[in-house]
Amino acid sequence: MRFASLPLFAAILTFAPLAATAASAVGDWLTADRGAVIRVARCGADLCGTIVWLKDRTDPATGRPVVDVANPDPALRDHPILGLRILSAFKPAGEDRWTGGRIYNPDSGRSYRANLSLRANGDLAVQGCLAVFCHTQKWTPTR
Repeated sequence: MRFASLPLFAAILTFAPLAATAASAVGDWLTADRGAVIRVARCGADLCGTIVWLKDRTDPATGRPVVDVANPDPALRDHPILGLRILSAFKPAGEDRWTGGRIYNPDSGRSYRANLSLRANGDLAVQGCLAVFCHTQKWTPTR
């Protein structure tokens, strides 16, 4: 009777590596300029990312929290950068790759098509594209 759960245990061991791979981009990532940490999480079936730490949290001119002043929507320009969702709608596209998402750059107020991929060394490649021109940044895990 004590071996009745053996098939279930074997199934868990078999599929555990697949689950870890699918969620491997989930976590906290230090941006290339080391100015922010982005928390990548599951948003339904997709991945999204939110700013959870800023090196420069306050505006030196005002002493107040940094806000989204470049946002194209004037109603959103007073929203704090800390807590802002900048990655959205990334869908799995094979092992350690997510595509079809968008990345928002609060410095410019622009959004770009984007893809994410995990590199063999554990870094996250974040590629943003405007038309046919793409730029890739390397984000490093904070763990």
